[in-house]
Amino acid sequence: MPDVLKETDINTVAQKLNAIAQTGLTYSKDVFDKERYETLRQIAEHLLLSRFDIDSETLNPISESGYATPKTDVRAFIIRDGKLLMVKEADEGKWSLPGGWADVGDTPSAAVCREVLEETGLEVKATKLLGVWDRNLHGHPPLPWHVYKLIFLCEETGGSLAISHESTDIGFFALNDLPALSLTRIVPEELLVSMEIATSERPTYFD
Repeated sequence: MPDVLKETDINTVAQKLNAIAQTGLTYSKDVFDKERYETLRQIAEHLLLSRFDIDSETLNPISESGYATPKTDVRAFIIRDGKLLMVKEADEGKWSLPGGWADVGDTPSAAVCREVLEETGLEVKATKLLGVWDRNLHGHPPLPWHVYKLIFLCEETGGSLAISHESTDIGFFALNDLPALSLTRIVPEELLVSMEIATSERPTYFD
């Protein structure tokens, strides 16, 4: 391992260590192996706590049981008159596509439609999967979680625009006139590629 690692490299190592520990604790039968995996989990959590502005209570959901897998974030790509629907996030005052974490029990398309309704007041249906993005690979600020981002093209079917407790404003924007983006949620590359796929025969993006 190199003496000097990039910040994103260290974050990825911490994510992987935590995942290995979680999976090992789930499947290991030997008591000594369980002790080793628990130590590894503590090391991973300590590393993550040292690198992110979060407390141990916030970090706890990272250490789940069962085989460790990435979390799933769903986002809606809604075009009206050539412009893209975006919401202003209440927690940081910057803009993103409507969306959020997929809930257990939801299908991905149901999750994104629910998020749109909750955040914007619009009823939509998902019509095309535009991309599956590995959040670690596209310039997002690092998170302790490993995340896959699913971006769906959605078609309006009803409702009317209304802000929620999660957003302070809603608007439609041209890609050449975007507001300040919430980079933890969306980056320009994802918007540009998604628009091209939504308006052409280019296939779904992945990775």
